[in-house]
Amino acid sequence: MQWFSTSTEAVDVAFRIILIVSLAMLLLVTSLMVIFAIRYHQRRHPTGAHIEGNVLLEIAWTVIPTILALGMFYLGWAGYKVMRRPPQGALAVTAKARMWSWEFAYANGKSSDKLYVPKGVPVRVDLESADVIHSFYVPAFRIKQDIVPGVEAYTWFQPVDTGSYDIFCAEYCGQRHSYMMSKVVVIPKEEFDIWLQTDVKPPPAPAAGAGGGEEAHAQLLRAGERLSKVKGCMACHSTDGTRLVGPTWKGLFGKSVNVVSGGATREVKADEAYLKRSITDPGAEIVASYDPLMPKVQLSDDEIAAIIAYLESL
Repeated sequence: MQWFSTSTEAVDVAFRIILIVSLAMLLLVTSLMVIFAIRYHQRRHPTGAHIEGNVLLEIAWTVIPTILALGMFYLGWAGYKVMRRPPQGALAVTAKARMWSWEFAYANGKSSDKLYVPKGVPVRVDLESADVIHSFYVPAFRIKQDIVPGVEAYTWFQPVDTGSYDIFCAEYCGQRHSYMMSKVVVIPKEEFDIWLQTDVKPPPAPAAGAGGGEEAHAQLLRAGERLSKVKGCMACHSTDGTRLVGPTWKGLFGKSVNVVSGGATREVKADEAYLKRSITDPGAEIVASYDPLMPKVQLSDDEIAAIIAYLESL
């Protein structure tokens, strides 16, 4: 027999029952304490009396708490079983955690920096970490699951109402841990189906002299900006000159920068070739005064071109 249909319902019911039992026990114990303090005060009983045990009372205060504790355990166990069994046919999404951003990938290859889901449809979230331990936490749906690199993990939920709900990383994962936030965006299923099928792959760089170059370039910049957010670039690099854990992208293209490579410092120009090397092999040339924190990110040549074009526009 399954008591609950969703993890949200399981957590809410267990929480309410445990809260009610705890408040009732608090009221009972506090009331008895006050009554006994008044009834057996020293002024009323200046001489202590020998009190024999009460077998029925001792049995009662042993059996009743045991039954309550077992009942609360059963509620937790029944809820846990629901949390670990996603329904058949649930929408599959992969959440990729990295310092310090989320990327959500769908079965058709589409990805987003926000988790878009259809209203009323169960969603299974397979969890992966690219670097350290993270934790996928969505308070609105009562789900929290740690993500250990190389260890399979998943969770699931079923949204009831449309709206936007916070996603946090609940495991300290480095300098910008507090910035590792995103959203679950619940939309009607019809709108979700349209969104999911929309082609979001970055267009290839326009050939020289090709017609419609301005519009193609604008599309390339938009794709580059979107990819920078989805792939987590904006978690470490600013676009307004602010120093973060990585160099700012503002004014970087074409600028001379000092890098450390093989233990030696040298000056290089931040041109397209350098930026492509920095993306594909981030540990080879580290900008001086910065730590080598950037992980390797899987990107196609078109995606790299789009990100570099966006960076150049800054």
